[in-house]
Amino acid sequence: MSVASPLPPSHPQLAVSAAIFRDDKILLVRRARSPAKGFYSLPGGRVEFAESLHAALHREVVEETALKIEIIGLAGWREVLPGTSGSGHFLILSFAARWTSGQPVLSEELDDFRWLAPDALGDLNLTAGLPDVIRSAWSLLRA
Repeated sequence: MSVASPLPPSHPQLAVSAAIFRDDKILLVRRARSPAKGFYSLPGGRVEFAESLHAALHREVVEETALKIEIIGLAGWREVLPGTSGSGHFLILSFAARWTSGQPVLSEELDDFRWLAPDALGDLNLTAGLPDVIRSAWSLLRA
C-alpha cells in the first residue's frame, strides 16, 4: 500500500483484502498506522489504476506479508466512510485465500500477526465487519 497523503481523496477508493487460511487458521495482522492503526485486520490495500483485483491482492499480500496465496473467491465487502477510520472513503473487497508458501514478514504498515482459529478471535481489537468476512471466507474454503 502506498503512503497516504495528508488529505484523503475526495472520492471513494477501491481496496482489496485477503482472508488467508493455513491449517484451518486465519492470518490476522495489526495495522501499525492509519487507517485502522492498532486494529487487527486482513492483509490488503488499494487497487492501482489498470490493475485487476486479483493482481492487486497478490501484490498487496506480498508487500505486506511476503506470503504467496491461492485466491478462492469473493468473501464479502465493506464500506468505510470518512470519519469512521480517521481517513477517506474506502470500498474493500475481501477474498478468501489459501496460503501456498512463505512465512509472514511484516512490512512497515504492520506490527503484529497471528494465525488463529476462525472461531477463536478472543478480545482482539478487530476492524468493523471482520468477523462476518472471516465466517464467509471460511464457508467458501469449506465448500
